[in-house]
Amino acid sequence: MSKSKKTGAVKRVPKPLYEDELERLQAELVGMQQWVIETGARVLVIFEGRDAAGKGGAIKRIVQYLNPRSARVVALPTPSERETGQWYFQRYIERLPTAGEIVLMDRSWYNRGGVERVMGYCTDDQYRLFLEQVPLVEKMLVDEGIILVKFWFSVSDKVQEDRFRSRLEDPMRRWKLSETDLFSITRWEDYSRAKDDLFAVTDLPFARWWTVESDDKRAARINSIKHLLSNIPYEHRVPDEVTIPDRPEANDYERPPKDEASLVTDHANTLKKK
Repeated sequence: MSKSKKTGAVKRVPKPLYEDELERLQAELVGMQQWVIETGARVLVIFEGRDAAGKGGAIKRIVQYLNPRSARVVALPTPSERETGQWYFQRYIERLPTAGEIVLMDRSWYNRGGVERVMGYCTDDQYRLFLEQVPLVEKMLVDEGIILVKFWFSVSDKVQEDRFRSRLEDPMRRWKLSETDLFSITRWEDYSRAKDDLFAVTDLPFARWWTVESDDKRAARINSIKHLLSNIPYEHRVPDEVTIPDRPEANDYERPPKDEASLVTDHANTLKKK
């Protein structure tokens, strides 16, 4: 990713160009979703990568204008006591897309090969079994007809640390910063090795890993959306024409007095007076 020679900052896609292309791609996503709904296709998109790599921001832009009835984001918390007694993949399998649905996983079963491996949250035997089963599970998904797209968001150590610091100072985003996130700074190389080990086993001909360079968040968002669209064999759909009928004249209805309703305090009006 190119950087400014003077400041060392990431050279970002100009905002006007980014916004225009994002809007165009989001409109195409809406058309793609319509094809998914009409054909009963099933789409599963996995987002993995380092902490603060921009996965959440990309997911947000993808689903921004999609119909939430057929597009879901799955971001699972730490397994419950009951879930720890299940087959490792079970809680993810339960959330796979049904016909006509798009599911975006903000982290997935690859937690076992990443944070669980590095932080010692799983045993060596559990890790080895996971690596044996991943290709089998993903082959079954693809054979079943699920369209599987796997993204790995890659961020440099300097940009990651800058993003951590900005979260620390922003009360609106402080919740996005956990102790595990901060600890990842000291285990940078361990996470790199874990990622390399994962790719060696799970970058498969039928389930490729697609790396998204994400030091520039704007570029990462439009690149990942463009690539997602290119991996789904959809046909462009034009919505049916809709005619809004004329509103008939009121006949025998009279609205109750407004002062009888329990109205929300008009806080916005106080701002206008300042």
